[in-house]
Amino acid sequence: MPARRPRWPGDILPRSFFHRDARVVGPELLNKVLACADGRAGRIVEVEAYVGAIDPAAHTFRGRTKRNAVMFGPPGHMYVYFTYGMHWCCNTVCGDDGEGSGVLIRALEPVAGIDHMRAARPKIRKDRELCSGPARLTQALGITGDQNGIDLVRARDGYTVVDDGVPPPKGVPGSARIGIREGTDLLWRWYVAGNPNVSRP
Repeated sequence: MPARRPRWPGDILPRSFFHRDARVVGPELLNKVLACADGRAGRIVEVEAYVGAIDPAAHTFRGRTKRNAVMFGPPGHMYVYFTYGMHWCCNTVCGDDGEGSGVLIRALEPVAGIDHMRAARPKIRKDRELCSGPARLTQALGITGDQNGIDLVRARDGYTVVDDGVPPPKGVPGSARIGIREGTDLLWRWYVAGNPNVSRP
């Protein structure tokens, strides 16, 4: 577990940022920084929104379970889940308490602590491959089930999201989400065009 409070220049995103529709939060998360207290940090370059009861691809579509309970909690927390029996993925909880909505962080551009990320992912050849996917970035930043439910706004559990003044790109069009079988017509994936760290479908 990293030291308790991340340090990155800029302002920690307030709870009001996340207390909105995930489809609004998603594109506005682009170019924010996911920071870890041990010095690792990555700029968010790809996200997907998942919107509770109206979204058949959301973990929360069929209601609350022990696995997805964090998604039904207060906005600004981190929801971490295990997938394919081997990978962790992390989301920011959004919307109203009880809504079950969030934004999956799909890719980061490494901006600090790259040696530490490489130690966590020793087989990677290029820096752009360190965080170019939801499972890759959790491994690179040391995010596991231990972080499920932590409060990103209070930033006392080793991780937070920071606005360091880099604005999100303007007019980012939505695209189809990756790796789902339902809700494929919903264009709720956004990314920084041309950034080499964006994941590949």
